[in-house]
Amino acid sequence: MQIEPYDPRQLDAVIRLSLRAWAPVFDSLQKVMDLDVYHEFYPDWRVDQQKAVEKVCAAADTKVWVAIDSGSTVGFVAVKLHSESKLGEIYMIAVDPDYQRRGIGTALAEFALDWMKVAGMSVAMVETGGDPGHAPARYTYEKLGFRMLPVARYFKKL
Repeated sequence: MQIEPYDPRQLDAVIRLSLRAWAPVFDSLQKVMDLDVYHEFYPDWRVDQQKAVEKVCAAADTKVWVAIDSGSTVGFVAVKLHSESKLGEIYMIAVDPDYQRRGIGTALAEFALDWMKVAGMSVAMVETGGDPGHAPARYTYEKLGFRMLPVARYFKKL
């Protein structure tokens, strides 16, 4: 596996692997959220997530890398720098389900952290969910030394 800069020709592969990777997350969210609230936020999560990936991959303020294994795009990470606060943010990360549990997500996150440090950032941040579907992501981040800031966020359908 190697990590290389994202090329726009990889967009379709990045979208496909992201949607496959995030399907269990959205299944989990649907189970833990009020169903009416879930449907307000995610009327069609696949369409919304595809647009989000497209936007991130095209954003001038975001650096994106892909993980390549045997010639296939199997993961990606997107990083934003907030230079004024010296904060580097892992903004989006995904690994194709067929390649999960092989250390690719960890390698992408470590790559991003190293790049942030070289770029002059002094703190790194990543945000994820507290639901069961996000448990693998939380495990990876905690393994890398991230510590969670507990936040209580409540929703109610109006």
